[in-house]
Amino acid sequence: MQTLAITLLTIDTIVLIVLVLLQSGKSAGLSGAISGGAEQLFGKQKARGIDAVLHKATIVTGVLFFVFSFLAAYVLS
Repeated sequence: MQTLAITLLTIDTIVLIVLVLLQSGKSAGLSGAISGGAEQLFGKQKARGIDAVLHKATIVTGVLFFVFSFLAAYVLS
């Protein structure tokens, strides 16, 4: 059971890293984060295409990361 929990956590971690690296940048550095971040946060622009798929997949793998982390901690203790 320990091996399964650690293996699932490792696979999910690698997938999460790949998904984050595949996403395109949303701002132009620090100045874009200060001025442009609010526009994207409160704007009604929705991402379409591959960006939307990557965004949703990142959220799912992030949630799975926390679930597998708690599972691994429970099994190992």
